[in-house]
Amino acid sequence: MTKGLNREIRRIALPAIVTNVTIPLLGLLDTAIAGHLDASRGALYIGAVSVGAMMFNLLYWNFGFLRMGTSGLTAQAYGRRDTGMQAAILQRSTLLALAIGVVIIALQWPLQRAALWVIGPGDDVRALALVYFYIGVWGAPPTLMMMSIKGWLLGMQDSRSPMVISIGVNVLNIAVSLLAVYGLKLGFAGIAVGTVTAQWAGLLYCWWLLRHKHRGLLSRMSWHTALRGDGLWSFFRVNGDIFARSTLMMVLNLFFMAVGARSGEMVLAVNALIMQLFTLFSYFMDGIAMAGEALVGKYWGMNRGKRLHSCVLRLFGWAAVLTVLCATLYAAVPGSIFGLLTSDSRVVAASVDYRWWCAAIPVAGMAAFVWDGVFIGLTRTRAMTLAVAVAVAAFFALYASLPRSMGNQALWFAFVTYLALRSLVQTAQYLWRRPGTRPLADRPKKGGK
Repeated sequence: MTKGLNREIRRIALPAIVTNVTIPLLGLLDTAIAGHLDASRGALYIGAVSVGAMMFNLLYWNFGFLRMGTSGLTAQAYGRRDTGMQAAILQRSTLLALAIGVVIIALQWPLQRAALWVIGPGDDVRALALVYFYIGVWGAPPTLMMMSIKGWLLGMQDSRSPMVISIGVNVLNIAVSLLAVYGLKLGFAGIAVGTVTAQWAGLLYCWWLLRHKHRGLLSRMSWHTALRGDGLWSFFRVNGDIFARSTLMMVLNLFFMAVGARSGEMVLAVNALIMQLFTLFSYFMDGIAMAGEALVGKYWGMNRGKRLHSCVLRLFGWAAVLTVLCATLYAAVPGSIFGLLTSDSRVVAASVDYRWWCAAIPVAGMAAFVWDGVFIGLTRTRAMTLAVAVAVAAFFALYASLPRSMGNQALWFAFVTYLALRSLVQTAQYLWRRPGTRPLADRPKKGGK
């Protein structure tokens, strides 16, 4: 059983990790391009990219349910061999993603005003961040629809197709960004031009891929099943819970960014670089979590509780190895890593002072990432949201109680505590209600055929 589980986890997790690593690598490249546009203004450009990216995170984080909710529900339908429900979930999720993307474009002016009011950057950073936002907002529909499609493919136990999509999109993004910045002389705006171009090209490829690999399932789509059929309530319940969770996390991250922005360009740049390391780690962990979404959902749909629990133990084994590697690297050579992101020696020197926070983040957050994947696969999204709510409340209470003399160190201490508390609460929730002990009436039912 152990060998079989490791093989299944590896089959899902490795392509998912490759997929996820391309995302922070793209963010690292954007930061690197910005940091090398003008060595004397490196902190300004890095801060502007960070604020611009945060403005989109404000939007996209809240709609992360388009991927996560879709993968968990689809994996359970896959385990039940319920092809009708598989088709309905894809149709529901992509239609919802398209509608949200159109609304974002229509409301782009008040959205940017609200985001910048909350973040509160300086005038120079604000001006550059607006350039990034007004170009990048046109990529909202394809970005959100690709979230839905990738989540659906993962639930169908296919992590290789999302890997191909992500690699293709990000390679194109890098190529067009470099061409726009240096070839077409668009400067800072060229970074956003590359992103939008690649997003629309990626959506076209997604639709071709679905028609090529899942033509039979697509033929089962119907408006009646999608809008009125079985599972519609579960779809909105799960997605509503994840939306609430994402909103809580958005509030925390906004506060984090705002405190840094109001502390000056140097602190903002330092925090942006450290967050890039956290993002890199999180996407490694999300690869493990995605394996949990797909496999745990499948086993729960098949009603195989013992196999499911064994899978959870294997997931933690894989996550522990990656955590040790990342924490060691962050503690040992932080200066070399930061030096790849900016040529501003002042920013590098200031960032190295936070090396131990960089190393603590993976250790504190590892379990939270794994449990998120497990809980999504089980569609226990209400419990997952509760854990985040407790941890976010603790973050704000702790930060408010710490002496102001700690400065930016207090912010990172509260953040690491938030990650650790999420891990502890979700561990307790799982142990309290392990899969296999739930009443039969609570288990997913077959339907939608």
